[in-house]
Amino acid sequence: MDILSIVGVIIAFVAIIGGNLIEGGEVSALLNLPAALIVLGGTVGAIILQHSGAVLKRSLIQFGWVFLPPYINFQAGIEKIVGWSMVARKEGLLGLEEVAENEMDPFSQKGLQLLVDGAEPESIRNVMELELGSREQRELNSTKVYEAMGGYAPTLGILGAVLGLIQVMRHLEDPSMLGPGIATAFVATIYGVALANLFYFPIANKLKGIVHEQSLFREMMIEGVVAIAEGENPKAIELKLKGFVDS
Repeated sequence: MDILSIVGVIIAFVAIIGGNLIEGGEVSALLNLPAALIVLGGTVGAIILQHSGAVLKRSLIQFGWVFLPPYINFQAGIEKIVGWSMVARKEGLLGLEEVAENEMDPFSQKGLQLLVDGAEPESIRNVMELELGSREQRELNSTKVYEAMGGYAPTLGILGAVLGLIQVMRHLEDPSMLGPGIATAFVATIYGVALANLFYFPIANKLKGIVHEQSLFREMMIEGVVAIAEGENPKAIELKLKGFVDS
């Protein structure tokens, strides 16, 4: 569980609601169903139109990373690679066949399988870097869903404000209708700007950071597998990969 994400959400809510209360406002003044429908519904509709089903599905999976990010342990990865190199030195590359069958990570498993098949180091690097680039691009495309939401929400907030003002103008002769119309106008703007800057953009940036960290971990795996293919000493491999931890 990522405690900082939870703390960030709480602080965002407290800041907005607390600021409103300090100014003498009421929490109920920030609750407006038509404004929420315009901003949230319009944003969801826009991103569904913009993105494919596969991208949207991945973005929903990635949303869980905000509070439960995938566990990435560089030190454990280094120890795993060093263990592979020791097996390779003792039993040869074919000794990694059983290791490859038991490896849970598909990316690492592919590298091990290439080692077992006797692929050249440069060939191993090319194959794994191609998969790394493709996977990273797919995952970054999914994070752009939240960037798009951050772009649409303020605009739809303005749209909600305009719609609210239209209602106000249509009922100038009826003072009882002025309040709800003006409320929708201003609350829709608040919803759009707040959602974009306190949630959508931060979520997108956090997910990008996780994707880049995963890519860095896979780059380390590539370097380790290639080093094994080149017959490097396990100690030398460990020292080389330590640079990923220090960075």
